[in-house]
Amino acid sequence: MEAGQAVLKLGDALPDIALPAYFPETKADGTIHLGPSAPEKRWTILVYYPADFTFVCPTELADFARHYDAFRALGAEVVGVSTDTVYTHKAWLESERLLSDVRFPMAADHNGRLARLFNIYNEADGTALRGTFLVDPDGILRAQEVTWYDVGRNAEETLRLLEAFEFVRNNPGVACPAGWRKGQKFLKPGMELVGKVAEALT
Repeated sequence: MEAGQAVLKLGDALPDIALPAYFPETKADGTIHLGPSAPEKRWTILVYYPADFTFVCPTELADFARHYDAFRALGAEVVGVSTDTVYTHKAWLESERLLSDVRFPMAADHNGRLARLFNIYNEADGTALRGTFLVDPDGILRAQEVTWYDVGRNAEETLRLLEAFEFVRNNPGVACPAGWRKGQKFLKPGMELVGKVAEALT
């Protein structure tokens, strides 16, 4: 972390930033724009992983690939991110069979600028921790999960969180209880709900 550099907190807006990216569907490189001024107003799921050509990482990206259509159905884009280059991304996707179904963009935070803002950059080796960040269509950070190197994540839980955050965004004043899935009962916080949560969920 550079001196004086702030760490992004939940509820903060991402800075307007552009990351180089490799797009597997077109086999071309391009740019991913993030932040309030991004041209596409959509949910963005940033899936940071330590490095290309590693071991747990392809299992995670394959898991997100299996759920990719469900993320897109909610109007979200999944973006894999590491501090590798777009060229390494391309080579890895073309050589690792587990990644054969990955269709989402693979961004390169090669100088670690965004990883530092998320406080997941490892200054010792230039990699990032496993970090999943849900950014809403206004560029606001709504959820984050950070784990150490040796345990992979669960894309289905990230999808559940997205469903819940999309629901409360579209229904101001409501809240989702633990484990909430689309179609289940939700909560309307207020004085009348105090001490009556069990009744509201039955």
